[in-house]
Amino acid sequence: MATILSLTISFGIVMALALVAFCVIKWWNLRVVGVTPVPLFTFIAILFTSGLDVGLIMFPLGEFPTYADSANAADYGFTNPLSIEFGFWGFLIWSFYFLTSFYFCVIEPRVKFFEIPFVKVLNNIVIVATCAFTASLFLIYLPYYMPEVRDGETVITTFYVIVFCVILAAAYSSTDIKFVKVLSVGSTFLFLGLIAFMWIYAGMSFGDMALNLSDLASGYFGNIHKFASPINDYHEFYLFWWFAWSIMIGQFTARFVGGLRVQYLLLALLVIPSIPLAIWFSVLYFYFANGIDTTGVLNIAMVIVGVTFVINSLDSLIRLYSDNFSLTTDRFGKATYVAGNVAVLFGLTLAFQSQWLQIQWIGAIVVGIYVVCVAYILLMKRAEVAAIKGSPEENELDFKKIESVH
Repeated sequence: MATILSLTISFGIVMALALVAFCVIKWWNLRVVGVTPVPLFTFIAILFTSGLDVGLIMFPLGEFPTYADSANAADYGFTNPLSIEFGFWGFLIWSFYFLTSFYFCVIEPRVKFFEIPFVKVLNNIVIVATCAFTASLFLIYLPYYMPEVRDGETVITTFYVIVFCVILAAAYSSTDIKFVKVLSVGSTFLFLGLIAFMWIYAGMSFGDMALNLSDLASGYFGNIHKFASPINDYHEFYLFWWFAWSIMIGQFTARFVGGLRVQYLLLALLVIPSIPLAIWFSVLYFYFANGIDTTGVLNIAMVIVGVTFVINSLDSLIRLYSDNFSLTTDRFGKATYVAGNVAVLFGLTLAFQSQWLQIQWIGAIVVGIYVVCVAYILLMKRAEVAAIKGSPEENELDFKKIESVH
């Protein structure tokens, strides 16, 4: 099974990167416009907070010791632990989000592959399952960041209540798209504030930061090819995780793309999110390298930001699958809408937490959706896609109206 999964994700990465190259070369200067375009900062904030989750906050301090243990984790010996962490979260893998954002903005309106009933159902099952996986990660890691509540390891009733409330908040936030936008921008500033707070608290100098960033850049970009295939089972888990997110994040964020040309959209998605990620990991690595304790106020601050990231991720995805299935508040009422989403997601969260479900399975399904989508276009919609010269006409017209107002 492990071999099959490894081959699946390796094939998926090669396919995705090849499709990225094809799209950039063929439509190099095409302007990408979504149905509700927003300014670049707002778009990046929505993408950043929707496309990342609590793992960004809670994983690194627990992972650095493993990456640094060359005796027991020789797979990571080709570079430093900071570059490994960045490689699992930054730069290259954001090209997946470029691919899916571009596809749903420009290609999907012409081919309507995701409107095929079976594909639509399968895609939304993936979205719901990945929502639950995000919540389950939060549930699993909460004890380590709130040891004051119990022993730092056991998941007790308090943590279940916290996760339930987070899902409830996300379901309510998803009832209005303006909540999603405001929360995304607010979460971005909150994350930047956390970086600044932890930087200052640690007494880290600009020289220390520059040294860490230099080590990160040389260690990552000098070995970038090694991050394009699974280093080991744990890296494979990460790559399946990114694939599981890729279609639904692209489907959600595509509506907000605000007129960037293709090459600039790719550059923006590779570079802009990677900058705060690099700084964040550099700050956390300083804590690890210098043995600085994070218990107390620092853990509380990270939990607060982690909560906002979980709410941000979940509300975007709840909004997406609800819209896809027309499960709207107008149709069912706000109370029924919120209660139904909370019941489904909390139940699946418990299933993931008990390891009854695995994110690798979800990622493998997404790789399969990629393959079938490409085959469908080649067999059924090749002429329509080859003829694409711009974003959908109605998006362009709306965008020009917005430009004329400003």
